[in-house]
Formats: sequence, C-alpha cells, structure tokens
Amino acid sequence: MLAPIPVLSDYDIDPQRGFLPPELPLTSLPDPYYAKWETVIDKVQALILSGRIRSTVQRLPVLSTAYLHTEAEWQRAYVVLTFMLHAYVWGGDVPEEIIPPPISVPLLEVCEHLDLPPVATYAAVCLWNYKPIFPDEPADDLENLSVINTLTGSTDEQWFYLVSVAIEARGAPMLPLMLEAIAAARREDSAVVTSCLQELAQCITEISVIMQRLFEHCDPHVFYHKVRPFLAGSKNMGDAGLPRGVMFDTDTGTTEYRQYGGGSNAQSSLVQFFDIVLGIEHRPTGIGRDGGGAQSDSEGLSPKPRHNFIQEMRQYMPPAHRKFLEHIGSVANIREYVDAHRSDKALCLAYDASLAMLRDLRDKHIQVVSRYIIVKSREQRRNSLSNPRPPTQLAPPPPPTTTRINLANVKSGNNKKLRGTGGTALIPFLKQARDETGEPAIDAWARRLLSNGPADRSFATLGKVGEHADGQIEIVGMAGTWAMDESEGGICHW
Repeated sequence: MLAPIPVLSDYDIDPQRGFLPPELPLTSLPDPYYAKWETVIDKVQALILSGRIRSTVQRLPVLSTAYLHTEAEWQRAYVVLTFMLHAYVWGGDVPEEIIPPPISVPLLEVCEHLDLPPVATYAAVCLWNYKPIFPDEPADDLENLSVINTLTGSTDEQWFYLVSVAIEARGAPMLPLMLEAIAAARREDSAVVTSCLQELAQCITEISVIMQRLFEHCDPHVFYHKVRPFLAGSKNMGDAGLPRGVMFDTDTGTTEYRQYGGGSNAQSSLVQFFDIVLGIEHRPTGIGRDGGGAQSDSEGLSPKPRHNFIQEMRQYMPPAHRKFLEHIGSVANIREYVDAHRSDKALCLAYDASLAMLRDLRDKHIQVVSRYIIVKSREQRRNSLSNPRPPTQLAPPPPPTTTRINLANVKSGNNKKLRGTGGTALIPFLKQARDETGEPAIDAWARRLLSNGPADRSFATLGKVGEHADGQIEIVGMAGTWAMDESEGGICHW
C-alpha cells in the first residue's frame, strides 16, 4: 500500500508562506515579564559597541519560560536568546566560552521545547525574524520586507537575511504544486506532472534572480569583516578562540562543553525539498557515484570517514519541517515516473529543465560564494602576509590585547588549517552538490551536460586560482574560515 501524501498543515507549513511561519513572527514578547530580554536585544548594537553586552547580560535575572504560551512566543524567545547568545560570545575582544545562567537556563528550556540546538540557526535569523512593511503585499517582494533584529544594525546584515526570506516566500507555492505532481504521477496523469515541472523550473529561475539581488545592499567587505563573525557557531572554532566550544552554565555544576555549527542556508528546507521531489541524491563530499572517494595520504590506508553534511543540517531545522522532508522522501516518485515514460518528450523535457534550473541556481550560488568568501579571504590572506604599515609611519601598532579575536582575523600557520563554523571543504562541497543535481537527467545528452564531467570522476572539481587538492590554501566561509580538506559545513550552503 502506498504511503499517504503529506498534508502541509500537519507539518506547520502554509500553502502561501511555505516554510515561513503560518502567522507572522512576533516582533516582541507580549508579556511584560520578558521586557528585560527585549530591552537587551533592542539595544544590542550599542551594548556591543560600548563593550557592555556581557556585563549587562550577567546582571539579568534568570527568567522562567512559564509565561511563554503560544508557539510564536516560544519562537520569539528562541530568536531573542540566540541573538543574545551570539552577541555575548562574539561581542568582545576575546570570545567568551562560558554562557551565564541568564541566557543558558531559559535558552536550553526553549530549545528543548522547540527541539532545536542552542545556536542562531537559519530559523532564528531568517524564518522567524522578518516582518512585511505592508502585510497585504507579497512576502516575496524584497521591497516589502524588513527584519526584526540584527546584531550589527547594518543594512548589509538585514539584506542578507531578507534575500533568504524572499526566496522562501517565492518557493512556497511549489510545495502544494509538487505534492499535486506526486498525486498526478500516481494516477498516471502525465499532463499534470508536466505542467507542474514546468512551473517548478520557472520558479527556480525566479529564485536565482532573487538570490543575485544580494549584491544590491550587502557589501562583501562589510559582510565578511563585520557581520560574519557574529554568525559563527561553536563547532571547530579553536583558531577563532573557542577550542572547546561553549559551556552553558545552569548553576548545576555542569562542566560539559558543547559544539554547534553556525547558521547555514542548508538549514533551509526549501532546496532540500526540491532535491527530494526531483530524485536528486547527495553523497558525502568526495564520494563519487560508484562510492569511491579520494585516496588517503598514506598508501594502503582507507580514506578518512566522511559524513553527509546536507543530512546533518536537518537537525538544525524546525522538527516539523524535518519530518516533512522525511515524509516526502517516502512518497517522491517523479523521477521514477518520468523514467518510465521516456517516450513522452514534453514530460522528459520539463523534468530535465527543472534539473537544469536547479543546477544553474547552484552555479550562481557558487558565484555568490566566490565574491563574498573566496575573494575576501584571499584579500585577508594577502594582508596578513604583508606589512602594509610604512616604516616612517609614526603611529605604533596596537598592543596585542586590543586585537579582537574572531573569525575576521583568524590566522593559520603553515601546517594548521583554519576552520569555520562547520568547517566544510567549501568549493568541493558546492561543486559536487551542483554536479549531483544533473545526475538524474533522463536524456543522455542532458545528463552529460548537467553532470559537468566524466561519470567516473570521484571528486568534485576544485576552483581555479590557488585552490589545490592538498588543502594548502584555506578558504574562508561566510560564517567562518574554511579548509579545503574538511568534511563538514557552514553558512550559505545549498
């Protein structure tokens, strides 16, 4: 017996808003009991600038979560507390690894309720952190969106979040549409499946256009040096000042350190939904279609274990969305249906066009990453290897104690790789995900074109200038510093 097709409302998904919350996010907690939280987050930029964020948080009372009633209130508490957490950790000259009870106690309770990790996830900074300027106008119109909270107060940070919100809103109608396509495939209605795939291809094209608008109001230099450090998690952050991660002090005597990856666009359920309904499978970075991977450094030894970063990121999604993707995976039938109807040229063309548009989206995303990450990281590396101060300059260099330690100024030695919020092999990961997008293509010529290379290639191709397979050049990611030889992920991964 076939598994039932999921009902969107069972997974807190709205047909018009998609993975954005069915009701608009709260801009503040309604109970005055939480006014002190809201005051801190409202003044967070001034508190960071004045160096008072930590002392202010430490003086807060430990508030109970007993006065949070609706899911929207729990979500708002999660946004406020995770923003406060990141400001506390990264808002000083040196990162702080001990999180005080005024944050730790309520945050861990909120996370237990929401089944989310205590870190600023994609849900915290994007899904639950926006508001329309005019509620009666479309949410996929960037000119009608604003954010509720930021850590820097910059237009660049706001725009970075809002582009993702607009993408979520634009992709929302594809959820009921592709559920209809799955139902149509079950009843052998080729015309409906074809029409749905055509609309999907068009929608993905429009999402690509929205993504490229990031350049309009998000300056790469500002993002890389000012916004990015605050988005970092606590996983693999030794070089940025958190060798053990963070410890949540709950006044219970615990000394357990925890590590969590920072926010990532791979925590968006939308593109993972596209992958699942189209039958695209993603392997761990470096693993080819035949299951082979890169050779180990020592002859006769097995390659080091790799994991699937895309699957891991589901643990950072709201649990209802996570379960929805699992349900979709159990009923997805589009690829099999198209494969069984190869004589239907219109159907095959619509399916391959959807793959092509999704691959093009990933191609354009690599261009965005190159502009915001690769170029800026190379500039940072060149600056760190040279001495820009003229010998005649009278002003002495600042003392070491005034140098802020975070992801904007991490340096690596010759034999030590810098790592980011998740520490992925950035370019290999993105290019492999892009090339895997074309593998299910029905037409043989389209499959060769979309797969971008020989079928037996076991490793995604690297970038061009200075990107070597031996990992000697470090790449800095949007929320971290990236090493080419790692297998985990960080911000802005699709």
